[in-house]
Amino acid sequence: MSLLDKHGIIERNATLLLVASLLVVSVGGIVEIAPLFYLENTIEKVDGMRPYSPLELAGRDIYIREGCYTCHSQMIRPFRDEVERYGHYSLAAESMYDHSFQWGSKRTGPDLARVGSRYSNEWHVQHLTEPRSVVPESVMPSYSFLANAPLRIENVTASLKASRMVGVPYSDEMIENAEADILAQANPDADTSGVEARYPKLVLGDFDGSPAALTEMDALISYLQMLGTLVDFSTYDEASGYR
Repeated sequence: MSLLDKHGIIERNATLLLVASLLVVSVGGIVEIAPLFYLENTIEKVDGMRPYSPLELAGRDIYIREGCYTCHSQMIRPFRDEVERYGHYSLAAESMYDHSFQWGSKRTGPDLARVGSRYSNEWHVQHLTEPRSVVPESVMPSYSFLANAPLRIENVTASLKASRMVGVPYSDEMIENAEADILAQANPDADTSGVEARYPKLVLGDFDGSPAALTEMDALISYLQMLGTLVDFSTYDEASGYR
């Protein structure tokens, strides 16, 4: 019996075809999934990545709460037009401390994966307050209320503890100093040596232009100013992940 005849028997027998299909799918699934149980990490090592500072983490929570991810992606694909517009394509390691990741699914507004340090704090305040005053074609709503909303910091320690439970490497020192660090990052007059040591490449300053109070605007801008700034792509090596 030829191979073609054998194949015909399988095609004409629904039960046999179902069993054969399940067998093929099962073998393929095992081959793809089983090795993952023996790998310690599936994400490449990249120098510079660190957990979010308490203020950045609070800003990220506000970013999610306000649904910013529904209009802005944080995933630059390795295509020429995207790389030329936004910068180096996104690395998996850049989302390793995100729970959940903010890759997004559409771009009503531009990708924000590399927005950090691209604009001044003042620009962000104006943009969030009245988007069309700086981007006339923008359809983004105003978030001016963030400047008048005091940032609640009483839960920041618990937030870091919860993040550590899902794998973010916050140390005991980071957790113990969470409230002090969230206040110091946005206070130009504070001693920031401790928070800078715990969170390298930290962006410091009075983000919302109003040093009298710590607001949700401070937190959101601190998060935006950090995005895409941790990895030094001038020293990044495609093969090993770093140099």
